Amino acid sequence: MATTTCTRFTDEYQLYEELGKGAFSVVRRCVKLCTGQEYAAKIINTKKLSARDHQKLEREARICRLLKHPNIVRLHDSISEEGFHYLLFDLVTGGELFEDIVAREYYSEADASHCIQQILEAVLHCHQMGVVHRDLKPENLLLASKCKNAAVKLADFGLAIEVQGDQQAWFGFAGTPGYLSPEVLRKEAYGKPVDIWACGVILYILLVGYPPFWDEDQHKLYQQIKAGAYDFPSPEWDTVTPEAKNLINQMLTINPAKRITAQEALKHPWVCQRSTVASMMHRQETVECLKKFNARRKLKGAILTTMLVSRNFSGKFTSNSFAKNSIVTSPKGNVPSPALVFTSLFLSVLSRSIFSSDSSVALASFSCLTHVCLCQRLRPPVVDAVSRFTDLVSSVGRVPVPQPQTESPSSRTSHTVCVYSPVSMFSLTARKQEIIKITEQLIEAINNGDFDAYAKICDPGLTSFEPEALGNLVEGMDFHRFYFENLLSKNSKPIHTTILNPHVHLIGEDAACIAYIRLTQFVDGQGRPRSSQSEETRVWHRRDAKWQNVHFHCSGAPAAPLQ
Repeated sequence: MATTTCTRFTDEYQLYEELGKGAFSVVRRCVKLCTGQEYAAKIINTKKLSARDHQKLEREARICRLLKHPNIVRLHDSISEEGFHYLLFDLVTGGELFEDIVAREYYSEADASHCIQQILEAVLHCHQMGVVHRDLKPENLLLASKCKNAAVKLADFGLAIEVQGDQQAWFGFAGTPGYLSPEVLRKEAYGKPVDIWACGVILYILLVGYPPFWDEDQHKLYQQIKAGAYDFPSPEWDTVTPEAKNLINQMLTINPAKRITAQEALKHPWVCQRSTVASMMHRQETVECLKKFNARRKLKGAILTTMLVSRNFSGKFTSNSFAKNSIVTSPKGNVPSPALVFTSLFLSVLSRSIFSSDSSVALASFSCLTHVCLCQRLRPPVVDAVSRFTDLVSSVGRVPVPQPQTESPSSRTSHTVCVYSPVSMFSLTARKQEIIKITEQLIEAINNGDFDAYAKICDPGLTSFEPEALGNLVEGMDFHRFYFENLLSKNSKPIHTTILNPHVHLIGEDAACIAYIRLTQFVDGQGRPRSSQSEETRVWHRRDAKWQNVHFHCSGAPAAPLQ
């Protein structure tokens, strides 16, 4: 029996310009032909989705159908066609709330109270309908229109879950780092209170323009959150009313059982009696800090987008685009090794230098990214993407960032030198050799099954993509400890490893990235000599004159051959 393809969307709606883009979806403005009503169409390419992703899509649509509130972006229709799924939402045209605030001529504590009231109204409706958002953050707070006093709209229910009453359970690790609650970080049962914690973080930012918890080291950031280690420093908090601080304290209560609920927060005097309780004084310093906060958020987004561009574009290369030995296998498919190097560099720049107070770190980092674009022969879309987000760097208020310079094919070589003044070429060579040597020491620790030696060389918050993790991002040392204790340390047969074609990219004075092919010779269970090959990229960071591996990406054969 032939399958009839549904064409209801294409029959009933006309698509227009793109409004946004994700990994598997794009948002475009559309018009319903019979009414002329405008909507935002989230178009999901279902051909690229796994079975689990399909379940998530169905869950998002089911949750959005439940929610009908003036402070929530409403789902009007959900349509499936061959290869695509369409979600039709309210068309909100006012942009992000945080961007609107910095454009205002006047912004006070009372305005912040009005903003958080609308957010809490949306959260209360979600909780009454048995929905936990799990990803409350500035990017998901939009304005209905560009009109003055336009309604705040809560968006993006892609991570939302359904709960029964006040049910607490472990629903998985989900959210955005700075807004995660202590119970999620401890991997304890959680529920509706996680949204209130995120509201507390948002309210803190609304009042002073910077977050309550921050560290460029994510492990330290999580420690701060779990300890509830925030304060109200002078002078910016001196002009904030005690009632506002009291509400923040009740929202950022570590124990979720004692944390204020959305309904209780809406009855707090600072919210429901703002005209007499909240200050009306213009907060210029908050606006200035919020401008920098917004610029940094957009820089992060630009970096992640560029990573996506480089990854997606890499799949379009023909077989003769690179030499055969430059193609490596990622857990999800074939990706050119320059793209892997490029991605790891982005991870390093993002986590180590964006918020660095040392402007030279950012300058050297982005200079090195430019160098990688050129010497690895990355195509124009990638170079253009680098150019776009380097424009954003200068708006953060640190340093002007050099723009990537394109080269003509005739002048481009495979060994372009990235110049760091006043460091000499001799010093650069010595530091590159140092990175190769420390990488060899790390691999030797793996071959010897010496977890203690391995742990000394690695950052406690080490992140990795590797075959053993089945395509998942692993954080911390416990995952690696398992292989050391149950395989590597029990192996008495000889293992010999050779590092082939190591390429080192220096990122400022205290960071580097190395990419190489790892050829491992070992004796299998039948006593026969075997060889395996993997392609690896490692990001190194120097702390207190000591190099530590902070991230690696391994593809090909497992690092620990199963013998």
